[in-house]
Amino acid sequence: MASSSHRGGDFYGAASHRSRDGLSTRQVGGSDEIQLRIDPMHGDLDDEITGLRKQVKQLRNVAQEIESEAKYQNDFINQLQMTLIKAQAGVKNNMRRLNRSIIREGSNHVMHVVLFALFCFFVIYWLAKFSRR
Repeated sequence: MASSSHRGGDFYGAASHRSRDGLSTRQVGGSDEIQLRIDPMHGDLDDEITGLRKQVKQLRNVAQEIESEAKYQNDFINQLQMTLIKAQAGVKNNMRRLNRSIIREGSNHVMHVVLFALFCFFVIYWLAKFSRR
């Protein structure tokens, strides 16, 4: 923390420097230890830390909710894929059966369709002819 706002000299220099409002560092004796002093006027750091902890907990809860929603949607997509695969297999099997039936019966079905169309035409013709009289 103090190194990011360091203002000249080496980090453990003899001169005391201000790292942030309310915080100051200075070298203790001849050792590599740093003494940190917090001004009483800026004692709301505990409140800030508590607020940050609450925000971290909220973010953790949001991340857990996102994870559970992602798992749910992934499961749903997997089920949907399985349903689609089964439907495709069913259509493929029915197409095979239909093709086999057409091959077995030959082109008789075309003749049946043509005869049905002719029958319908004659029925409509006779209805129209008799309705004019």
